[in-house]
Amino acid sequence: MPLISSTYKPKGVFKNGHFATIYSAKLRPIPKLKQQRERLKLDDGDFLDIDFSFSKKKTQKIAIILHGLEGNAQRRYIKGQALQLTKTGWDVAAVNFRGCSGEPNNLFASYNAGKTEDLDSVVKFLQDKNKYTTISLLGFSLGGNLMLKYLGEQKIISKEIKKAVAISTPLNLKGTLESLSNFDNWIYRTSFLHNLRKKLNIKAKQFPDKMSAAAVKQVKSLLDFDNVYTAPAHGFKDAYDYYKQNSSKQFLPNITIPVLILNAKNDSFLTADSYPYKIAQNSKNIYLETPEYGGHVGFHQTNKIYYSEKRAANFLNEIH
Repeated sequence: MPLISSTYKPKGVFKNGHFATIYSAKLRPIPKLKQQRERLKLDDGDFLDIDFSFSKKKTQKIAIILHGLEGNAQRRYIKGQALQLTKTGWDVAAVNFRGCSGEPNNLFASYNAGKTEDLDSVVKFLQDKNKYTTISLLGFSLGGNLMLKYLGEQKIISKEIKKAVAISTPLNLKGTLESLSNFDNWIYRTSFLHNLRKKLNIKAKQFPDKMSAAAVKQVKSLLDFDNVYTAPAHGFKDAYDYYKQNSSKQFLPNITIPVLILNAKNDSFLTADSYPYKIAQNSKNIYLETPEYGGHVGFHQTNKIYYSEKRAANFLNEIH
């Protein structure tokens, strides 16, 4: 308790983790969702762009959604989840991390898997609107790690935050880096690295005193990227220090609200640490569901609605 027996059973080729992952990210028809962008100016001179979508009925509930590495609030999985939540009585604030909204952010530092102060800024921004009595959090992949760290590192979380859901979430960042280095994950790491290097080139032009073209050329792997940019830009000694300090598994025992972790067993991004069975068994708040299938954010049910989207909405609407 609370280990959850999953009912998710996809059909045919969707049992293949790689097919489910790639189809869901690149081939699924884009869910039709109206979004309204609002810019949150941060105290350090930077900004976050938040894409809102709204329930047809007036509501005092809002869900904050956090995307994964090199994602944004227009990704299929974000729009699909937001659409299901708005249909079940929630407003949605889908956050674009710094530098992920289609415009470079203002500072040399950007986002990472543990930058929880930005999530806290979004929570306070919504509280200042004084419209919502219930806030839920929902994070995918890197965003799920950030969200779990936020919930576990806070001595006291805001009373409006009631529940959270983490989907396809690495709880050990070093383990996931090593998994992405495996041969069968070449397509994902190649895509991530291509996008990250493009952003690093922009940073080098913005801040030539902090990042040289020669340094960018040294980045030939995800580990290189974190050593050359992520760690020094965000105050860590090196990549491994960054992974150690920000991996969310260590924060799970401190979480005080109901949280669902939905991680597929055939998710090629994840290692054993991302299936915290013992922690869930000894917790009143960590609900762990580990279906056999689903890949990485690939819980296909139909093109219109994914199992993860329905499961997350149901969890947030249940009374615990």
